[in-house]
Amino acid sequence: MKYPLQGNTDLAVLKPFNYSPAGSVQDLQFSRWLAEFSPRSLLWLALLACLWPGIVLAQSNYTMAQALDALWRWLPFVVSKGFVLNLVVSFLTMLIGTIAGVILGLGQISPIRAVARTSWFVTQLFRNSPWLVLLFIVMLAFPFEITIGSTVYQIPDWLKAVFGLALPIMANISEIVRGAIQSVPTGQWEAAESLAYTRQQTLWLVILPQCFKRMIPPWMNWYAILTMATPLISLLGVEEIVTLSRQAMEAEDNHPELLVPFFGFALIIFFAYCYPIARYTLRLEKRFAIIQ
Repeated sequence: MKYPLQGNTDLAVLKPFNYSPAGSVQDLQFSRWLAEFSPRSLLWLALLACLWPGIVLAQSNYTMAQALDALWRWLPFVVSKGFVLNLVVSFLTMLIGTIAGVILGLGQISPIRAVARTSWFVTQLFRNSPWLVLLFIVMLAFPFEITIGSTVYQIPDWLKAVFGLALPIMANISEIVRGAIQSVPTGQWEAAESLAYTRQQTLWLVILPQCFKRMIPPWMNWYAILTMATPLISLLGVEEIVTLSRQAMEAEDNHPELLVPFFGFALIIFFAYCYPIARYTLRLEKRFAIIQ
């Protein structure tokens, strides 16, 4: 007797629940949002930004041409001394956060319960803490200088900012590593065990090579988020692009008309840097997609 595959029933049916663990390779909301901007929408935003100085032109003797001229004069200083520092901070933060995050992520899947629980607690602590609070804690907790023998080494503020931002990045990379490892089918573990591989050999020779491609898209997504977040260090006195833009406007007598050109340029240069990363992230996601 054959039974239909589908049919109507009055009985309660438990439907499957699709659970996406934290750190899943599908967690690319920021890159998706950034990549949704079309050239037409960007053109409209640029047009609206250009209209604002024209509206306030009647309220001040400082013209838009003067504001753009001031931006042009300060542009080399703002970019070479400011935005370059933002990129240096993002590179070093991602490097430190990735190394620490991989170690922490491997600790979360450790068979030693104490190591696994400690790694999980550290991950959740820094993953759910405000970035600005962590920056202030690191800035106040770290010494301003270190004395080794008779030599005194100064610790710059931007280096403290690197360690402060590396803490939440470390926690999120840890979740990416844990999620990628747990997404590997259990048959891979069983096959390695049948070959008498140790746990370390299984991780390095079988599991992690399969996880590498899965971790690249969310890793790039977090790098884009981190780059967008680097202006937070301006609140700690680090002389990056936002801080130097304020200094340039103060040198130009703080005319209100300078706000849109200077901060608009900062917005454009960050967008121009992160937008290709977001597009490439989604391309890699499609390329490395796992067919279920």
